Order: sequence, then C-alpha cells, then structure tokens
Amino acid sequence: MKLKLGIPKGSLQDATIALFARAGFNIYVSSRSYFPSIDDVEIECMLIRAQEMARYVSDGVLDAGLTGADWIAEHEAGDGRTGVVESIADLVYAKQSFGKVRWVLAAPEDSNIHSAKDLEGKTVATELVRATKAYFAKQNVNVKVEFSWGATEVKPPMLADAIVEVTETGSSLRANRLRIIDTLMESNTQFIANKSALADPWKKTKLQNIALLLKAAIEAQGRVGMMLNVRREDLQTVLGLLPALQRPTISNLSDEEWVAVNTILEEKTVRDLIPRLKAAGAQGIVEYPLNKIVL
Repeated sequence: MKLKLGIPKGSLQDATIALFARAGFNIYVSSRSYFPSIDDVEIECMLIRAQEMARYVSDGVLDAGLTGADWIAEHEAGDGRTGVVESIADLVYAKQSFGKVRWVLAAPEDSNIHSAKDLEGKTVATELVRATKAYFAKQNVNVKVEFSWGATEVKPPMLADAIVEVTETGSSLRANRLRIIDTLMESNTQFIANKSALADPWKKTKLQNIALLLKAAIEAQGRVGMMLNVRREDLQTVLGLLPALQRPTISNLSDEEWVAVNTILEEKTVRDLIPRLKAAGAQGIVEYPLNKIVL
C-alpha cells in the first residue's frame, strides 16, 4: 500500500522539500518529472500547484497534500461546501520565512481609495477570486473581480483600481507604490487529507506520523541545543542565565563537585549568552543543531 502525497509546486516547493528533509524525508525533484522520488517506499509523491491541491485531495486523486489555508478557503468558496478536506496539521511556514502570510486589499498610494466601500463599481484584480468576491459581498460592495495570471502588483491603476494580493513582508507592495487598505485573511500551510484516507487505519497512522515529524521539524527551527559543565556552587547563577524551552536537564558527573546541564535555546540568544555563561563559571560549553523537537 502507498500513500499518495501532493507536494506544492511553485513558491512553496523549496521550503516544503527543506521541511521534509529536516523531518527525515528526502525528496528528489527532477526538472522533467512531476513525480518526485522520496526515500520512503510507502509514499508516492506528485507535484501539484498549491491552488489546485485541495480539489485533488477532496476528489481522492491524492490521499493528502500540503497547501495554504487560503487555497482551501478558495476551493470551498467555489464548491459552496465546507469540510471537503480535513487538516491534519497546522504548519506555520512560508516561502521566505517560518511565519504566516496575509492576503491584503491594496490600492495605489496616491489614490482616493481608503476602504473597501471606495471601490464600489470599480475593478479588483487577484488570484484569489472566490474568496475576494465573498469578502466584498460581506461588505455589501459591488465590484468587478478579475482573475490575475500574475504580476498583480503592477496592474493598478491602469488595469485595475485595486488588488487583493498575498504578502509576507509588504516589500513588493511598497516597491510598486501600493498602500494596504485591509487584510482579508491570514494563511499558512496546512497538511490536509480526504476522509477516505483518514478512514483507512494504515493511511491514518502514516499521515499522523508524518504530521508529527513535520511539526517537530518546525518546532526545532531557530533553536539549538546546549550542553555545559558547571560546579554545583555556581549552578544557580548559571541556571538564572538560561531561558529554556523546558526546565534544563541536570545530570551528575563522576566528580561530585560538578554537574552537566543540557538545555534548548533560541539560536539568536546564544551569541550573547555564551560569554555570560563562561563568566559565571560554565565550562565545556557545546552548542549543537536540532532537527526535530517533539513536544
């Protein structure tokens, strides 16, 4: 038996493959094939655009896949149904960072558009057509929503009055002299499956195991492990310097006057922390990378 797994093709592809590698699954992509190989004989991968993933998972072409909450909402808005796919894991990572993205309504900086209501009778360009129509319907604003094939930021003011576009940092919008008016939704990657796959005990267990490892890889992002030795008389001073994911592990050494301390830290704190630990009496300080943290 094999699990048919969809990997998002496009902007999320590299970040997803890197996440799977940290989780222990090596995926190998060929430029000439939409069927990457993976070092797990129980999984069969296929590259699918994130925008289409929910449809193929809900239709049973794929057992599971990774896509954004935004594209799940777009799929369900089109079908008029909810619950056609089930989220197994909420995975907060994006193409540039381990964070969420936003779909925003934006208009030219020098325009007189300051709210959704100012777009009455005007044109909005976006890839997220169905969810955008639902947003304006909720606002009771009549607009023409046009599908954008890409380069959406350059369309105002000649080809559209405003856009609904996804952003992580807002830098592309600012570079194109666009001002954010409102946020339609926040989105991050979801690991989804269809109900038939989840009804199969083998597939459900396989999916839960993959989800566990993916979440563990995300938890480890930006964190490192640290080991050090310290005299018992200096232990409380050292412990007072250590911010930890959980309470540090303290172990006895063969010399009764010394103990070993093992902890997990935010990597960005280590540069300033190590000299302070050394000054407090710590010795044999070792920093090591982490691939997974299972909470």
